[in-house]
Amino acid sequence: MSDWVLLGLIAALVMLLLLTVFGFVVYSGLFTEVVVSAGSPPVGNITLAYKFRVGAYGESGQLFTDGCSISSKLCSIGVYYDNPHTVPPEKCRFAIGRILSEGDAKPSEEQIKRFQKYGFKIFSFPAPSHVVMATFPFTTPLSIHLAVNRVHPALDTYIKERKLCAHPRIEIYKEDRIYFVCPLARQGDFYVPEMKELERKSRAAAAEAEDSRTDITGADTMSETSSISMEATTDSRDTSVATSILLPFPASRGREEADNRSEHSYSESGASGSSFEELDLEVTGDGEGAPGLLPDVGCVGNQEVTDKWTKEPIAAERGEE
Repeated sequence: MSDWVLLGLIAALVMLLLLTVFGFVVYSGLFTEVVVSAGSPPVGNITLAYKFRVGAYGESGQLFTDGCSISSKLCSIGVYYDNPHTVPPEKCRFAIGRILSEGDAKPSEEQIKRFQKYGFKIFSFPAPSHVVMATFPFTTPLSIHLAVNRVHPALDTYIKERKLCAHPRIEIYKEDRIYFVCPLARQGDFYVPEMKELERKSRAAAAEAEDSRTDITGADTMSETSSISMEATTDSRDTSVATSILLPFPASRGREEADNRSEHSYSESGASGSSFEELDLEVTGDGEGAPGLLPDVGCVGNQEVTDKWTKEPIAAERGEE
């Protein structure tokens, strides 16, 4: 009888433990509906103290801890520039820090010096005009993992379906909410100086590589053309010598035919020149309408950037605060 009572108590404790864990997970936001929308941002311009890193997003947890240890009353912020599904983890770039001031308020010199003492840098973000955003409850440390695995896929789907250019991903931990913000304009304003420098070097390297490929291709083409010209010249000389030896008398006649062909070539050249003038006119006409092409070019440029965050749903692993 005592054995049955003991087993019953154990079963009750297990059930109670499971219910407690289940309640904790629900309280953390397990069944919270994720609503993604586009509109005005939930925050204005901000000044932040941050640390920039290149590596797996899972390393961000230590940076959150560093910021909290300096000042636990300030809001945390994370800026993630790369899609971990399309960029290798060791090449992902992000900035983690604390918001020193928001709106018209100015950060105190004491706060700035305190963060700079521990290796943080100071930077300001303007108020974004329009953003794609979502929120998630921030009630427990588990909320962070639930938010990352639920909100980012929803953002990806929303952005992809509407073919928007929204980046980078900004996470703001404010009171009991996590705000996910993706600027729709002036994205470069949300690049910290280290990120801007990396982008500049990347573009320079890409341009240099493209120039190298162009030079190599051009050299090969010139080499092939020169070889063909030399072979043609050699064949022409050989033929001329053989003709002069075998048929010395009709040489003047051949020269007259050559002169006629030359005159015909000049007329062809004139026709070609006329066509070229027409092409010039077409190019000029297109040139006048060139500004209309600029949005397309910008779109292509933006697409290269948005590819970082508009691929398949994301489930990046990040550390806890």
